[in-house]
Amino acid sequence: MGGRLGMRSALVLGLALLIASACRQSEAVRSTGPATASGAPERPQRIVSLIPATTEMLFAMDAGERVIAVSNYDHFPPEVEKLPRVGGLLDPSVEKILALQPDLVIVYDTQSDLKQELERAGIPIFSYKHQDLTDITSTLRALGDRTGSGPAAEEAASGIERALAGIRAQVNGRPRPRTLLVFGREPGALRNVLASGGYGFLHDVLEIAGGADVLSDVKRQSVQMSAEMILTRAPDVIVELHYGASLPIERLDAERQGWSALPAVPAVRNQQVHLLVGDEFVVPGPRIVRAAERLARTLHSDRFR
Repeated sequence: MGGRLGMRSALVLGLALLIASACRQSEAVRSTGPATASGAPERPQRIVSLIPATTEMLFAMDAGERVIAVSNYDHFPPEVEKLPRVGGLLDPSVEKILALQPDLVIVYDTQSDLKQELERAGIPIFSYKHQDLTDITSTLRALGDRTGSGPAAEEAASGIERALAGIRAQVNGRPRPRTLLVFGREPGALRNVLASGGYGFLHDVLEIAGGADVLSDVKRQSVQMSAEMILTRAPDVIVELHYGASLPIERLDAERQGWSALPAVPAVRNQQVHLLVGDEFVVPGPRIVRAAERLARTLHSDRFR
């Protein structure tokens, strides 16, 4: 049990840190590295990805066979389970990375110390920063260009955009329930509730899925909610996200029941509290389409029979 809670805490912390580190002005990626005679970056053959989202992007553009190591939190696609682990956002192992002799390392833009270490070692980097939904496809395209997989990346990005547009069309014209999207809280209690604010990829996905974000006026990606705030916002629907093995299926009903402490909230009173489990909600990568569809099915089940 302690292991599951530890993994849940790490995933929620990772999402919160990723959200907190994003700036309002977009600067999706920067890359450095050697160039060919034409001026284009060399095609890397030994890629280390410290970011689950970019790992999934590499596999989506058929560059997965060039990935030689991933972060401690990569679990998709299944092929990554066999790869070496080299840490994550807070604990990257420079020694392990250098020992693998990569020709490209994908890092978070906030990992300043790691970037300096890699640059001193002469290892090219691709620096990742994520904010809203459009950054998923723009990063996918930029990563495709950097790795020499531009056409496949363009195909994958265009497919994501078409699929999201299709989901939006399916719920178009439907009443939009006022929704609170929660991505973290203390297990078994309504304390330290973290919810998606009116900015960022979770907010964007909620709107595509046909929900009206009750925190749309709070232009932050993460909002810590008190019980009083939840009562004041009075959501018609509460969707609570859980990741990976963070919540055993047998505990879903017990965690949902925890919201009964707020019977005056319309979502609680009308039994419209939904718990969704899946890494696609925390990894802003190609599986964002599945996340949007699952949210849309939750909010507008009659349109997805």
